[in-house]
Amino acid sequence: MLSDIPKKLKELDQKTLELEILRAGIIAELDAINLYEQMAAMTENGHIRKVLLDIAREEKAHFGEFEALLMKLDPEQVKESAEGRREIEELTGD
Repeated sequence: MLSDIPKKLKELDQKTLELEILRAGIIAELDAINLYEQMAAMTENGHIRKVLLDIAREEKAHFGEFEALLMKLDPEQVKESAEGRREIEELTGD
């Protein structure tokens, strides 16, 4: 997993801890999506590929759940995500 949950959790205030939990969940879901999609690309068995891609789609929904809750609880994340979208629109012309 890409996340390294803080070792000193007791030193975090409750709000920070909760945001860290959500971000760790997001990272775990992204790891799972990548794993299942990579395995699907490696197999020649259509049944296995179909199941792996279905599970990857479910993980994308889980990612969305964590992201939605993070956006609800972290106004700074909302602001910075909006800024990121604006930058992409400027760069791509969309």
